[in-house]
Amino acid sequence: MSDISRNLELVKKNIVDACARVGRDANEVTLIAVSKTKPIEALKEAYDAGARDFGENKVQELSDKIDKMPEDITWHMIGHLQRNKVKYIAGRVGLIHSVDSYRLAEEINIQAKKKNCVIPILIEVNYAGEESKFGIPKDETLELIKEISELDSVHIVGLMTIAPFVENPEENRAIFRGMKQLSVDINQENIDNVEMKILSMGMTNDYIVAVEEGATHVRVGTGIFGARDYSKKN
Repeated sequence: MSDISRNLELVKKNIVDACARVGRDANEVTLIAVSKTKPIEALKEAYDAGARDFGENKVQELSDKIDKMPEDITWHMIGHLQRNKVKYIAGRVGLIHSVDSYRLAEEINIQAKKKNCVIPILIEVNYAGEESKFGIPKDETLELIKEISELDSVHIVGLMTIAPFVENPEENRAIFRGMKQLSVDINQENIDNVEMKILSMGMTNDYIVAVEEGATHVRVGTGIFGARDYSKKN
C-alpha cells in the first residue's frame, strides 16, 4: 500500500470516528483530496485508493488535470477565483467553493448561461475576520446571499470558510460552530434558490474538529499527499 493510500484510509477513519462521537452518519461527509501542486501520478494514486472528489486552487492547474484524469471525478474549485478565469471552468467543475462577491457570482451566471447549465456555488465567509484571507464578513453574508439568489443560473448550496491556521485545532472549534449556526440561520430565511446543505470547512490540521461541528465537506491536502513542493510547476 502506498503512502497516499495509507493516508487516505487514515483520514477516512478519522472522519468516521469523529462522526461516531457526535452521532452523525459518516456518509454525510465528503472528503475532498486537495491536490494543488501535486503531479498527476499522485492524483492517480489517490483515485486508485478510492478518492473521487478533488480540490484545486488555480484555474489553469485545474483545467489541465481535468483533461488528464477519469471522468467520474467531481472537481472542486476551492481557491480565489478571478472573474476573467470563470469561463475556463464553467460547466467543468462540480462546485465552486470560493464566491465572495456579487460581481463574481454575476460572471459565473453569465458563463453558466453560455454553457446552458446551472452552477452550484458556496459563499466563502471570512468568519474569523482575517485580513489576509478572502471571504465576506460573517455579518454581511445574508445580504450577499439575498443579492446572488436573484441570479437564475447559479445556485447557492451552502457556505465555505478557511479557519485560521492554529497549532491546536480546538482553537477553531468556536469558528466551526459559528459557521454551522450561520448556515442554520440563513436556512430559516427560506430564500428562493438558496440551500444550506453544504458546509465546507476543515483542512488537514483541523478537519476532525470541523466534522464534529457539522462540516459536510472537508478539504485535506497535506494529510493525504504529504507536504507540498511549491518549487514545482505542475
